[in-house]
Amino acid sequence: MAINLLVIAYFLVLACFTTLSAGNFIRDAQITWGDGRGKVLEGGRSLSLSLDQYSGSGFQSKNEYLFGRFDMQLKLVPGNSAGTVTTFFLSSQGEGHDEIDFEFLGNSTGEPYTVHTNVYAQGKGNKEQQFRLWFDPTAAFHTYSIVWNPQRIIFLVDNSPIRVFHNHETSGIAFPKSQPMRVYCSLWNADDWATQGGRVKTDWTLAPFVANYRNFNINACASGGSCGSQSGSSSWQTLELDSKGRNRLRWVQQNHMVYNYCADSQRFPQGVSIECKRSRF
Repeated sequence: MAINLLVIAYFLVLACFTTLSAGNFIRDAQITWGDGRGKVLEGGRSLSLSLDQYSGSGFQSKNEYLFGRFDMQLKLVPGNSAGTVTTFFLSSQGEGHDEIDFEFLGNSTGEPYTVHTNVYAQGKGNKEQQFRLWFDPTAAFHTYSIVWNPQRIIFLVDNSPIRVFHNHETSGIAFPKSQPMRVYCSLWNADDWATQGGRVKTDWTLAPFVANYRNFNINACASGGSCGSQSGSSSWQTLELDSKGRNRLRWVQQNHMVYNYCADSQRFPQGVSIECKRSRF
C-alpha cells in the first residue's frame, strides 16, 4: 500500500511538473490594452495581438522577476508590415527604469524585418544593436529568448546568441540588477520611425495586422527572492557562451548585424561607451 501511494505521488508530481513546463497565457499573463484586439487561444497555449488604425494591443506577465530566462515563440505580421512594431521585452516601472528589448520592425512586402535590441539601466538606454534574420520570421514560429543574470544579458534566436551585454559596473556602466521586471509584449504603430526611418508608412487598407505568440516559458527568480522554474533548469544563473556559442555569435554579428551603437561615431562623437571597448564575448 505504501509503495502504491509513493507511485501515485510520483505521477502527481510528474503531472504538475509537466503542466508547469508548458507556458500558459491564462495562468502567466494578462492582456492589458487593446479593447479586445488581444485574444488568448487554444486554452491558453497561444495568444494573438492585432493592430488597426484605431489601436494596437498588448499583454504582460502577471508576476515580476529579478533575473531569469524568458522564452517566447513569435510568428510576426506577414506581408506588408511596414510601420508596425511587434515587441517582446522586460521592463521595470517608474523613473530610472530598467529594460531589455526585442523589437521587430516591420517592412515593405519582400523586405526583411529588422530585429532591434536595446538595454536600459537606471533610465539610460542608447545601446541599440539591430539585425536581419537568416529566415522568414512570418512563415513559422521561432523562439526568441532573453537570459538575464547578474553577470550578463544574452539575446538568443532559436537558441543562437545574437548579442551579449556584460555587466561592466566596475567601469561605471550601469547594469540592470536590482529592479524586478515584468515581461511585456505588444503590437503597435510606429510609422513615424520604424520602417526605413519613417519613410515608409503603414498601409491601413491591409489592417488588421496580426502577430502570434505561443510557448511563453519563464525560468526565473520572483521579485520576492524565490527562484521557480517552468522548464526544470536553472542554468541561466551562470550561463555564458562556450566556444561554439562565441563562434555562432561572431557569425551572426559579422553577417546579419545592420546597426551597432558602438560603431556610430556620428551619433556619439564623444567616443564609444566603455563597454564597447571590451570583448563582445
